Formats: sequence, C-alpha cells, structure tokens
Amino acid sequence: MRKFVLILILIVPFGIGLMAQNSAYNGMQNGLNNLYLLSNAKSRSISPENFTGEKGQGGMAKLGEGAASDAARDLGQGWKVNPYVNIAKGQTFTLAQIDGEGSIEHIWMTPTGNWRFSILRIYWDDEKEPSVECPVGDFFGMGWGQYSPLQSLAVCVNPGSAFNCYWQMPFRKKCKITMENIGDKPMSVYYQIDYSLTDVPQNASYFHAQFRRTNPIKYKDVYTIVDQIKGKGQYVGTYLAWQSKNNGWWGEGEIKFFMDDDKTFPTICGTGLEDYFCGSYNFDRNGKYTEFCSPYSGLHQVILPDAAYHPSLRFGLYRWHITDPIRFENNLKVTIQALGWRSGGRYLPLQDDVASVAFWYQTEPHQPFPKLPSKDDLEVN
Repeated sequence: MRKFVLILILIVPFGIGLMAQNSAYNGMQNGLNNLYLLSNAKSRSISPENFTGEKGQGGMAKLGEGAASDAARDLGQGWKVNPYVNIAKGQTFTLAQIDGEGSIEHIWMTPTGNWRFSILRIYWDDEKEPSVECPVGDFFGMGWGQYSPLQSLAVCVNPGSAFNCYWQMPFRKKCKITMENIGDKPMSVYYQIDYSLTDVPQNASYFHAQFRRTNPIKYKDVYTIVDQIKGKGQYVGTYLAWQSKNNGWWGEGEIKFFMDDDKTFPTICGTGLEDYFCGSYNFDRNGKYTEFCSPYSGLHQVILPDAAYHPSLRFGLYRWHITDPIRFENNLKVTIQALGWRSGGRYLPLQDDVASVAFWYQTEPHQPFPKLPSKDDLEVN
C-alpha cells in the first residue's frame, strides 16, 4: 500500500489541488492522467490569424490586410494571409486582449531582432502595472540572445528559436499581453496564445515574472533576484544568465530565501549555485562544463570564450520549483552570492554580470516592480 501511494504522489501534476475543487478547471491542467475527463471549459487561441480568439473567426484576413498578402496572392483569403505581425521601433503591440474568466495554457512565439530589446508584459484583470515584465529572451531562458535547446516542463526552446511557455496563468476578469520594441530596428513575431475560458477556483493565485540585471556586481555585494514580494503565494522558478569575469569556478555562492519577515538570516539557505540548480561539482565532467536539461532544472547554455571578441564564459541556468514550490504567507526576498576562489583556498567575491528572472504566484495586488533597466543597461556586452 505504501508503494502504491508513493506512485500516485509522483504522477500527480502541478496544480492538482486546484483541479480537485473545480471540474471545469480540470481541462486546463497538464498531465496525461486527466485528459479523459470531460470539462465545460472552452478552448480558444489568439494569433495574428485571429487577434480576438473568437469562435469561428480564424484565418479571415483578406489580401492586402495581412503581412503575408503577397505570398498568398495566388490563393486568396484563408491561405496564411497574416501569420505574423511587424512591430516598429518604439512601438508597443497588444498580442492578446481577453475578457472573461479563464487561464493561459500555452504561449508559443518566435520573435526576430534583439531578444533583450523586446519587452514582454502581462496584465491581469484591471491592473495598471504588469505582473510580468521581462525581455522576451530572458523569459524563455535565452538571455544571451543566442539559441540553445531547452527542454523542461515549464519552458521549451526548440529549433530554430521557437519559444514555448507552459506555466498555467489563471485570470478572473481580463488578460492583456503586450510586446514593446525598444530597439532601433523593426522586428516581427509569429505567435500563438492558447487559453481556456472557464471558472477559476477561489484559491487560484496570479502568475508573476520579474527581470533584473546587475553588471557588474559590486565587490562583496549580494545579488538580489527579487525582493518586496508582499502577499501570499509560492515561488516557482529562477532563470539566471551569468557571465564570469574571473578565472576558475564562479558558482560557490549560496541562494537564500528570506520569507515572512526573516531578517538577517533566511529560512532556506542553499549550499552552492550548482547545487541549487540540481547539479554538483561545478557541472564538471572530465574538465569541461556539461550542459544538461531536465524537467525541473538545467545548465542548458554554455557559451565558450572567443579570444578576439568574447573573452568571458557565459551560462544559462534554470530551476523550476514545480514539485517543491517555496511557499510564503506575507513576503519574500531571494538573493544569491557571487563567489569564486582566490589563493589559499579562500572565497573570492566576484564582480560578474548577472541577469535573472524570478517566477512566482501570489495574491493581488502585487508591489510595483523596480524600473526596468535602460536599453543600454539591458544590452548584452
């Protein structure tokens, strides 16, 4: 009996507590074990071929109206007339505007241009300030502007540079998703946002994602991944884009979770960067960094130095707290130390370039985010 119970626990999908309370919500949850359950949820999808997601309104763009009108000129309406949108420099484009109650289930997109200069924002219900504000590359684990395969439960990046997000994102009144192009050149984006219109349980919280970058970290300073989270919720993920500026191993620092009025010392304290990202011993096999992807964690990107133009190592790492969310009642702050080694077996406080995205769910309203770094401070250099 004990073995049987353990197996059940392992196959339960993220969010099962919500599923049990609302049959209409069942159809929105990931997991092969519930696909046979009937639901009253209504499936909808927004793309450039159906900007509103309304039933029976897809693929209606006429020649002359769509971005691919010339390619479809011999075929006419209904033949892939508008599969993408162009976003001019300085323009903010509304990718989706949804009214009603439901949940985002999947986002796919493939943006062109500089991924640090395309800013993704998501607003829930009647928010004036976004709950998600992040360069699109970092949101999907591609902070260095270079493609790298990433296969996980929450985020997948597939050939060639196809961004996929599977975080469940419930809303009760409205959802608005925008993309701002802060670059100097126009960009285009193919995208599809899949969602369900359905009842949302009372205890469902709202998805948040916040970007930060410090370049360089000041000597003996601690890097803050996120702070000033206030409300009840759970922290569910971390992405780091880390550039090492010293010789040797750079990941001795500990990650710390200060929750519910912790002061000097945190409740949760890790033992090293590679340990937090579920690796060990510098991710080293036979003297080389070893990339890996797993459902919950990965070192999916190692960019080796180029002696002429790129003298430093760059890394992309993710850690999803899907089976082990960090729950907080009132507030949360997350930090990580930047530590290497110096002579005599002593720690060396590093002055590296670190960018991060924190992912969490919480009750609303949320605290205002820090101002997004300027274009120059976002640039990969």
